[in-house]
Amino acid sequence: MTRKHFILLAVLFVAAAIAGGGAWALWLKPLEVQVVKTEHDVPIKVFGLGTVEAQIVSKIGFETAGTLVELHADHGDSVKAGALLARLDGREQEARVAQARAAVSQAEATVEQATANVERAAAVLKEKMLTNERRQELVQRGTTSQQLADEAQAAFEIAKADLAQARSAVGVARANLQQAKAVLALEEARLTKFSLHAPYDGLVIKRHRELGSALGANEEVFTLVDPATIWALAYIDEARAGAIEIGQPAEVIRRSAPDRSMSAEVVRIEIESDRVNEEYRVYVRCGGCPLALHLGEQAEVRITVATLSSARLVKMNALSDIKGHTATAWTVENGRLQQRQVTLGHHTLDGRVEIVSGVPEGAELVGGPTTGLGVGRRVTIAASEQPR
Repeated sequence: MTRKHFILLAVLFVAAAIAGGGAWALWLKPLEVQVVKTEHDVPIKVFGLGTVEAQIVSKIGFETAGTLVELHADHGDSVKAGALLARLDGREQEARVAQARAAVSQAEATVEQATANVERAAAVLKEKMLTNERRQELVQRGTTSQQLADEAQAAFEIAKADLAQARSAVGVARANLQQAKAVLALEEARLTKFSLHAPYDGLVIKRHRELGSALGANEEVFTLVDPATIWALAYIDEARAGAIEIGQPAEVIRRSAPDRSMSAEVVRIEIESDRVNEEYRVYVRCGGCPLALHLGEQAEVRITVATLSSARLVKMNALSDIKGHTATAWTVENGRLQQRQVTLGHHTLDGRVEIVSGVPEGAELVGGPTTGLGVGRRVTIAASEQPR
């Protein structure tokens, strides 16, 4: 070995010794890590994007064809149930109603006339009956002829038949009256179809036709919405939707008002899931939402599915070997680092996860940083991870 080679080996040995000593010194030097503290009353929420909708939306129009001659509502108007919204030209139908009313009056007069005829026939019958009784008595005494007695009997029988006929005529007249009234009710019902009324307390969100329009039967004139049925439809990932239940509290943030959160409540979870996007369709309704809402507007929905009375939460990037509900976490035990298999629980919207079990009693859970950690290395605790 030449002198030059010897010097080179000596330099390399010294460098290796210095590097090894430095590495050993770094290993012996405690590493500063952050640990998490137990948090209390932690809300667990699931997130979904959706739209503002209404459960009751009605497109209404006339059941009959006609020309639009009156309009009493427009876009944005609030209307009460039963309020007149529009009317068609109904003069022809009004004439039919008047004709039917006249027929009812005529039928009523016929009933009165038939009733009077019954009274007259009853009076005639009474007179014929008395006459017949006298003639029959006289014929028994022999003071009148049998012919007169027979004529009196015949007149009595005829009067009885006339009374029966008069009474039958009353029945016919009354039946005709009922028929006339039914025709009148039908024509009046048809006339009501020339007027369009609000089916409930609502808000007009669109007027489809203007004055003078010739409308077909059932053609749309207005679109109404019931403001009390405004709700938000949220699409929730199936992986996070399993804990959602009817009645859970929620909050809705509309895209047009990102700084305003509205309190709501889960009111419907559709039984059928979206097979393509693998999402639940969940409806939430807010009790005091403003009416200045736009159907179809995008909204963010956050549903509180649970509240943890106490929990230790770590960021997902502080864990390794995540497999379903288990993962490997770093812990501080007696001032040194250890790795433990832990069981995972609820996830929060800010990317943290609940550690349910696996951390020994008295151990601290490392929240970060995790780069360069090694089992057995001494550490010092810098600060607790603060809830975000």
